[in-house]
Amino acid sequence: GFHLSGTVTEPAMQSEPETVCNVAISFDRCKITSVTCSCGNKDIFYCAHVVALSLYRIRKPDQVKLHLPISETLFQMNRDQLQKFVQYLITVHHTEVLPTAQKLADEILSQNSEINQVHGAPDPTAGASIDDDNCWHLDEEQVQEQVKLFLSQGGYHGSGKQLNLLFAKVREMLKMRDSNGARMLTLITEQFMADPRLSLWRQQGTTMTDKYRQLWDELGALWMCIVLNPHCKLEQKASWLKQLKKWNSVDVCPWEDGNHGNELPNLTNALPQGANANQDSSNRPHRTVFTRAIEACDLHWQDSHLQHIISSDLYTNYCYHDDTENSLFDSHGWPLWHEHVPTACARVDALRSHGYPREALRLAIAIVNTLRRQQQKQLEMFRAQKKELIHRGVTSITNLEGWVGHPLDPIGTLFSSLMEACRVDDDSFHGFADFMENMGHCKSLEYQHLPAHKFLEEGESYLTLAVEVALIGLGQQRIMPDGLYAQEKVCRNEEQLISKLQEIELDDTLVKIFRKQAVFLLEAGPYSGLGEVIHRESVPMHTFAKYLFTSLLPHDAELAYKAALRAMRLLVLESTAPSGDMSRPHHIASVVPNRYPRWFTLSHIESQQCELASTMLTAAKGDVRRLETVLESIQKNIHSSSHIFKLAQDAFKIATLMDSLPDITLLKVSLELGLQVF
Repeated sequence: GFHLSGTVTEPAMQSEPETVCNVAISFDRCKITSVTCSCGNKDIFYCAHVVALSLYRIRKPDQVKLHLPISETLFQMNRDQLQKFVQYLITVHHTEVLPTAQKLADEILSQNSEINQVHGAPDPTAGASIDDDNCWHLDEEQVQEQVKLFLSQGGYHGSGKQLNLLFAKVREMLKMRDSNGARMLTLITEQFMADPRLSLWRQQGTTMTDKYRQLWDELGALWMCIVLNPHCKLEQKASWLKQLKKWNSVDVCPWEDGNHGNELPNLTNALPQGANANQDSSNRPHRTVFTRAIEACDLHWQDSHLQHIISSDLYTNYCYHDDTENSLFDSHGWPLWHEHVPTACARVDALRSHGYPREALRLAIAIVNTLRRQQQKQLEMFRAQKKELIHRGVTSITNLEGWVGHPLDPIGTLFSSLMEACRVDDDSFHGFADFMENMGHCKSLEYQHLPAHKFLEEGESYLTLAVEVALIGLGQQRIMPDGLYAQEKVCRNEEQLISKLQEIELDDTLVKIFRKQAVFLLEAGPYSGLGEVIHRESVPMHTFAKYLFTSLLPHDAELAYKAALRAMRLLVLESTAPSGDMSRPHHIASVVPNRYPRWFTLSHIESQQCELASTMLTAAKGDVRRLETVLESIQKNIHSSSHIFKLAQDAFKIATLMDSLPDITLLKVSLELGLQVF
C-alpha cells in the first residue's frame, strides 16, 4: 500500500481525558513520505500516534484491511453511486470540505478552468511515480522553528544540548543514507546564519560564546561530511557548493579561527626565527567555517589507489620498490595514502558518517601507517642535519597547521575510528559490497592478497594503533595558532584526547608503544614537540608530557624524566639566545613588548608547566639526584613568581607528609624555591 490511515486512542490520564487522534501516513518504497495527525503536536520528530500506527501496521499486518487505490474504486461506481459517495462525504465532513467541494464543483463546471485542461485527477492513495524522488518525511517548518527557538535562548535551558542532538540526528540520517540529512542541515544552517546576534557581535567587536563557537565548528564539520559523500551526484554537489558560497560571502559569517578582527594580529614575523615560518595574520585571507567544505567540493574518490585501499582488505604489493617520499606502498608492501592529513582524515569521517565503517577503517590504517613512515623519514632527515641545527639553536621548521586543535580534528577522527573497531565484533562490522558501484572502473595495480590485520606489525592491534596515532598527534611540533578561540581549542582538544587515553589500561604492548614514541619525540629534533631544537612559538608540551611522565614512570623512569624535563621549557618567554648558545635563557622583560606574540592562553600554559614540575617533584621524593635535576629545570624555565612560590609550598607539603620522615633534600628544594621569589 501507499497510504495508511487509522485512529489512535490515547488512554485517559489522571488530569486528562481519553483522546482519539486521526492519523494518516503516506509511504513510498519503504519510506514514510508524509504524516498528518489531529493531535496538533508540533515537533521535528513523529508524534507518538504516528509511531503507534506504524508499529501496529508492522506487527499486525493481517488486521489492517487493504483497499484498492481510491481511483480504482471510483472507476467501478456508476453515476448514482458516485453522487451518493460525494454527498455522504460532504455530509460527514461538511465543515471541513464543503468550501473546497464547492470551489472544485465551480471549476469543473467552467469550461476554461485550469482543472479541465488536465486529463484525469490526482490520487494520493495510488503512490508516487517511479520517477518521483522519494525521501523520508521532514517537517521543514518545524526544523526551522525549533532551531530558531534554541538559538534565541542563547545557550540557556539546555538549548546547546538540543542543537547538538539535532546535529547527531543529521549524522544518524547520513549513516542511514537518508537524503533528508543534507536538507535538514541546510535548514539548520539557514537559521544559524539568520541569528541576529551575529551582526550584533560584529558591530560591537565582541566574540561569540565558546559553546556557540563549538556549534559552528560542528556545522562546518558536518558540511565537510556532506560534500565528501562518495556517492553524491555532481548536480547535488554543485547545488551545495552554490549554497555554501552564498553563506560564505555573507559579512557576518563566522571565521574559522573565531577571530572577528578585533584582536591584534600576531606580530611574530618581526622576530628573526619566525620570519620564514610565519606569515602575518593580517595579510592572510580569512577562512570562514564553510571554507573547508567549499574546498572539499573539488575533491573526488576516483583515484585508483584510493579505491583499492577502501574497497579491499587484500590490497598489497610486494614488488613495489619506490622508496620516495610519496610512494604508494611501504617496505612491507602495505598501502600508504599521501594527502594533506586533515583532508585525508575528513575522508575517514565522511565514510563513517555515510555508513561505511569498514571502508573508513581501511583508510584510517593506511593513513596511520603513512604517518609512522613519515615519522621515520623525519628522524632520518634530522639526523642528517642535526649538527647544523644544534649549532644554530633555532629552527624555522614547524607545522603551521597542528593536528590537535585543528577544525577538522584529524587525530580525534583516526582515534575514534580505530577505537570503534576495537569494540565492534568483526562479523557485525559490516562493510558494503556495493561501495564501488557507480565509482567507475579503474586500472588495476599489481598486488597480492594479504589479510587486513597483516597491515599491522606483529603484536599490534587497532587499539595500539589508536594509542600510537594519538601520541603522534599530541607530540607533533606545531605553531601556536592566532586568536583566543583557536588557542583555547588547542588546549581543550589536547585535554580531551588525553582524557580518552587515560581510560585505556596500559599493558605491556601499549607500554612498548609509549616507549617507542617517547624515544622518537626526544630524538626527532624540530619535527617533534619534545625535540632538542624547536620553533620558538611551538605549542608547549607540558600537559602531554605530564601524561607521558605518569604513564612511563612505573615502567621506565629514566625515559619518563627525560621527556618531562625536556618539556619544561617555554621558549616563547625567552628572548633570542645567541646563535649556538641555548644555555642562558633570558626573562621576558628583555623582549621588546610590541614584538611579543599574543598568547591568550599563556596563564593556562604556565599553570600546566607548574603542574608538570609539581608532578616530577612528587615522584622524585627520596631521590637526591632527580630532585636536583628537577630544581634546576624549575629555576631555568619557570618565570612566574607565583608559580615558583606554589612549587615551594608543594615541595614543603610533600617533604613533610605525616606518614613518613621529612625529606631533607625536598625541604632544601622548597627553601631554594622560596628564596628565589624574594
